[in-house]
Amino acid sequence: MTAAGGSRTPRRRPLTALAADPEGRILELPGFQAMGMAGPEGFIPLTAADTVVMPYGGELMMLPGRRPVVLDLESGERRILMENPYEPGQPLFAVSAFNSPGYVHTAVSAFVEDPGARMLPLFSYDAVGWLDGAFRTPILRVDREPRQDLRRMPRERVVAGVERMRRIMPDNRLRRHLERCALEYGCPAGKNFFLGRYEAPLPTSRTCNARCLGCISLQEGAEIRSSQERIDFTPSPEEIAEVALAHIRRVPRAVVSFGQGCEGEPLLAADVIAPAIRLIRRQTDRGTINLNSNASRPDLLAVLLDAGLDSLRVSLNSVRPEVYAAYFRPRSYRFDDVVASIDLALAKGRFVSINYLNCPGVTDGSREVEALTGFLRAHPISMIQWRNLNYDPLRYYRAMAAAAPPGPPLGMPGLLARLRRTFPRLVHGYFNPPKENWRK
Repeated sequence: MTAAGGSRTPRRRPLTALAADPEGRILELPGFQAMGMAGPEGFIPLTAADTVVMPYGGELMMLPGRRPVVLDLESGERRILMENPYEPGQPLFAVSAFNSPGYVHTAVSAFVEDPGARMLPLFSYDAVGWLDGAFRTPILRVDREPRQDLRRMPRERVVAGVERMRRIMPDNRLRRHLERCALEYGCPAGKNFFLGRYEAPLPTSRTCNARCLGCISLQEGAEIRSSQERIDFTPSPEEIAEVALAHIRRVPRAVVSFGQGCEGEPLLAADVIAPAIRLIRRQTDRGTINLNSNASRPDLLAVLLDAGLDSLRVSLNSVRPEVYAAYFRPRSYRFDDVVASIDLALAKGRFVSINYLNCPGVTDGSREVEALTGFLRAHPISMIQWRNLNYDPLRYYRAMAAAAPPGPPLGMPGLLARLRRTFPRLVHGYFNPPKENWRK
């Protein structure tokens, strides 16, 4: 491939636009600059200065029913490319990147939809372009831990770990469920359990009290499919404790977490989680017991905190109640309940994170930023775990704007810089940290 450049300074050199033909082949389009999007009209020309070489583990995706929006370098005009300008008659489709964990995207792929286009599957759709023989993408690194680096998860070692755990706990249904997560779905958390590394998942709950737009384990209707099946049984406290203890005993600074993509809301399984935590703590004070949750039931959270829960991570897309409700679509709880749970965990001295679902054009909107800043002042959590929202971006923009307009985007780099300046002790990352790493 040949990069476009011109006479611009090296840092401001434009990225060459990419597109896909109907067979999914990725094409460069010399003379056209790649663009990103932050909001339905927030088109951003991509340059070397605001992008990095696409990290290992990322993937490129063709977006069917979507046409690329590019900048014509000759005319300086923004264009929608319906067909290849160098091969008239060849249809073109937009291209995006699905980047590795630990990175915050600052712009999504710039495209428009064809009439009747079907909803995109549950991925994040990061902008991407081409320069100097490499794919480049607008992302910021927030976590350098290689917890989910695929190069450190060779399948043969995962299989060996599966066979080892079969011998150790042959009748444990939760261990059997995690095998499917690791081997069939390729779940990095499941793989890490069998590899004896970092954080082990403890999926438990079959039900949920929210109907998240981007739920990866249960989708109502046929427009999109969930990417994995939800757990269909409730493990016993003994099964949970056996898996957790196997991990804690062999992993330095181990973390074990309730609340995974293959389950519902873990607070709704507090009747088995609480005794499981007590079983674990009767045998060891090592390891960090964490809960990933929607924090909808402060009464049930209190039970788990009293049992010995160490840390809480709360999933949010916004701290504005109407925007939160538009995405999570809660059943039988309100945003006030979420805040009450956060305050309860803080009052008991626990480490509290928010799992912040990021979409440029919404998350960095001026009204969103002001609301988040006020929230962090009132509720001094320890960490933001940045997650790129896995949802069709145009549909997300429409749904959130209907709930409450986010305001003009400030830019994700500007948002992160502002948060670091205003809250210097707030940790930014991606993974649940062990208690040995907590910043007091």
